[in-house]
Amino acid sequence: MAMNKKALRKSDLKNHIRDIPDFPKEGIIFKDITTLLKDKDALRKSIDLLAAKFRKEKIDSVVGVEARGFIFGAALAYKLRAGFVPVRKKGKLPYKTRSITYELEYGKDVLEIHEDAFGPKARVLIVDDLLATGGTIQAVCQLVREQGATIAGVAFLVELKFLHGKERLKDLPVYSVIKY
Repeated sequence: MAMNKKALRKSDLKNHIRDIPDFPKEGIIFKDITTLLKDKDALRKSIDLLAAKFRKEKIDSVVGVEARGFIFGAALAYKLRAGFVPVRKKGKLPYKTRSITYELEYGKDVLEIHEDAFGPKARVLIVDDLLATGGTIQAVCQLVREQGATIAGVAFLVELKFLHGKERLKDLPVYSVIKY
């Protein structure tokens, strides 16, 4: 069956993200990805692009960061034939955890991962929806490394280049589908 619809290109994906001015506070322009998520072609294209970048990396586990990182992380784990490991806010995981406290622009936060999330020789891909200042992902990387795993890469749907978060991840392969 021939498709009448033109295939979605990577460059089209920005058109599926809306700007919300002054959210969550005045002066911030929030990149709302829910408009991309609800579009089946844009969501599929995003997942396919992320998976293609890491297909040859022999990933054992995909680590998704709460909460939107779960959306992309679980789909990537499926596409890469890997396991999925959630990183959550303090108190949300049911088993024994390792935790890390890290700085945010407006205070501190705590992230946790199960202490038996993966073995010491696991190859891990860390995924989140957006790279801003890089503080959250830097903390997640530390949690992963404490378990002896190798970080094969870090992936994002969106990167806000003007916040220079990638500079905090200099020692890692970083891939972002969409850059602002």
